[in-house]
Amino acid sequence: MNHNLVVTKRNGSQELINLDKIHKVINWAAKNLKNVSVSQVELRAHIQFYNGIKTSDIQETIIKSAADLISQKTPDYQYLAARLSIFHLRKKAYGKFEPPKLYQHVLRLVEIGKYDKHLLQNYSPEDFEKMNNFIDHHRDMNFSYAAVKQLEGKYLIQNRVSGEIYESPQFMYILISACLFSKYSDTHRMYYIKEFYNAVSTFKISLATPIMAGVRTPTRQFSSCVLIECADNLDSINATSSAIVKYVSQRAGIGINAGRIRAIGSPIRNGEAFHTGCIPFYKHFQTAVKSCSQGGVRGGAATLFYPIWHLEIENLLVLKNNRGIDSNRIRHLDYGVQINKLMYQRLLERKEITLFSPSDVPDLYNSFFENQINFENLYVMYEKNSKIRQKKIKAVDLFSLMMQERASTGRIYIQHVDHCNTHSPFDSKIAPIRQSNLCMEVLLPTKPLQNINDDSGEIALCTLSAFNLGAIDDLKDLSKLSILLIRALDELLDYQNYPIRSAKYSAIKRRSLGIGVINYAYYLAKNKVRYSDGSANNLTHRTFEALQYYLLSASNTLAKERGTCSLFHETTYSKGILPIDTYKKDVDTLTNEKLYYNWTKLRMNIQKYGLRHSTLSALMPSETSSQISNATNGIEPPRGFVSIKTSKDGILRQTVPESINLKNEYELLWDIPNNNGYLQLVSIMQKFIDQSISANTNYDPSRFSNSKIPMKQLLSDLLLAYKYGIKTLYYHNTRDNANDTQQTTTQHDNPQNMCTGNACII
Repeated sequence: MNHNLVVTKRNGSQELINLDKIHKVINWAAKNLKNVSVSQVELRAHIQFYNGIKTSDIQETIIKSAADLISQKTPDYQYLAARLSIFHLRKKAYGKFEPPKLYQHVLRLVEIGKYDKHLLQNYSPEDFEKMNNFIDHHRDMNFSYAAVKQLEGKYLIQNRVSGEIYESPQFMYILISACLFSKYSDTHRMYYIKEFYNAVSTFKISLATPIMAGVRTPTRQFSSCVLIECADNLDSINATSSAIVKYVSQRAGIGINAGRIRAIGSPIRNGEAFHTGCIPFYKHFQTAVKSCSQGGVRGGAATLFYPIWHLEIENLLVLKNNRGIDSNRIRHLDYGVQINKLMYQRLLERKEITLFSPSDVPDLYNSFFENQINFENLYVMYEKNSKIRQKKIKAVDLFSLMMQERASTGRIYIQHVDHCNTHSPFDSKIAPIRQSNLCMEVLLPTKPLQNINDDSGEIALCTLSAFNLGAIDDLKDLSKLSILLIRALDELLDYQNYPIRSAKYSAIKRRSLGIGVINYAYYLAKNKVRYSDGSANNLTHRTFEALQYYLLSASNTLAKERGTCSLFHETTYSKGILPIDTYKKDVDTLTNEKLYYNWTKLRMNIQKYGLRHSTLSALMPSETSSQISNATNGIEPPRGFVSIKTSKDGILRQTVPESINLKNEYELLWDIPNNNGYLQLVSIMQKFIDQSISANTNYDPSRFSNSKIPMKQLLSDLLLAYKYGIKTLYYHNTRDNANDTQQTTTQHDNPQNMCTGNACII
């Protein structure tokens, strides 16, 4: 290595390269790490140095040299690369490695408009000194490389135009805590700030992207999921579009219920004109979704919902596929098809499904969600009325078309509207569930918007977070964590702003939360049980019983203290009906576990004091936020021991937790023989979860004759999910052997890693 190379410093001056300094930094980063070679990192970096290289480029080169060595057998390189990245990040943010005192830091960032000025109004310099003493900046050394790059890319406060970065992770965590508990009394708030900071900074609690990126900034919108329902008129369609733009711009994922829109050819203004049908309006919504980039944090995305019996269903099911032309395709939205028991009965009995325009069959659309008996009576009555415009199609043909499109695009989702309303925390006669969200785990009441500025409609917001199962030593730990998280998210509802009145109505009066889990795959591996063989069924039952019990207990305690949410009477909880009372009893064949907690006493307390929140739980994908916690995502099995994520910084490799010690305990996605075991586990979770679950189906064509996935198999899995009471299905993943390595991309980030056309199904 040439010691005579000249380097260019940040201030533009030049000096000879100091290899000893570089060696010391890498040695520091390698302390207490296993199976890492400082000399190998140096060698890889040195050959890329050149005369006049900037000091910042030297640091980037060293970081990437370490990151390139991350593998299942040498996972600690992800921590070596991460520590070097933190060193580089802090130099950029503060001009030195040691962070400033918290108060000086906050003063500076409030002054330049990056932090919310209320921080200085709510806390004194003495308060900041106390908080400064809570901070453990050494916890920055516990991130993986992928986590640091995600923090840099999405969460830490920065100027996204210039790339200037202003904070390091521990300031993010302490200031989120400070913002959320700012209204607590002086005697309690420092306790909660400290406890919450410790829980999030040690990865026991995982916060959603909008919270991590937004809390402490002047932009106060932190709901991950926004559900918007559209009526069948132009005013509502325009109001829906406006609401989409407002919320996409503030980092939210969107669910759009457009199922009421009448079919093409329907009369308008008493026959004065023909209706253009659904597709032009769906295109209008797509334009709204893609109009904003969500502040550089992530692109706009939406799932649009419609019933399987809609007259235009055959055209709607193919909107996402690659065949066809732009005028009859809408490929940048995802779609949720709504199904109920009657439709499945028609399939099993090899009968026909009759298609209608919702505008031609009064009350049919509403009864589809509110009352299944009424729906069937109306549906059969309308079928017999030859004066009503209708079309009949063999149920097997319609379901096959739906499943073919689900298989070929991966992004046709399923919503079982009857399960969503019978196993629901809401009274379907008063507050029916008519749609889900972007990722199919949020189920909340909505009402169609008529005007963007009034509160005649109801936009549903859900605030998400998760427990890290891998960081929990005992299920009793969920008690304290539930109290912390419930209190923090409850404060968030009042702390955030609401750009639309009908959204504030729902958020404040229902106070819906969706708390889930990350690191489930690691949790199973740690406990030496598997997805596929039923060995995880009992553990899963115990775990999710504990989760829901402690969440309900925490909300009940808060209701005693502050009162129930004002629309509590619209929930089944208000009648003493809990999820353990309404689940599909077929689940009882999957596990013999009893209930371990005192549900009788909790039920009495809920009837006496109520709940502060209409909903408590939902199991979300948690793709990005789980990376921050060095965890496997959501409830999914990993595709390999090393996941690869492509970002603007290049390839990010991350190993599963304890990839060496637990190598033989993990069950990788494509080692799982079929969907049965996974769907059983999801249905056991759904017994307790009061909203829904982002559940995927996965297929390896090589397991089938001629590498073709039989339609019979796809329909069988769909029927199994329905039988066990699963409310929603998210992605359909197909193994792509062209990219068949252990180091594959995580499913959320490469959802098009699917077979196309009819390549994988018959």
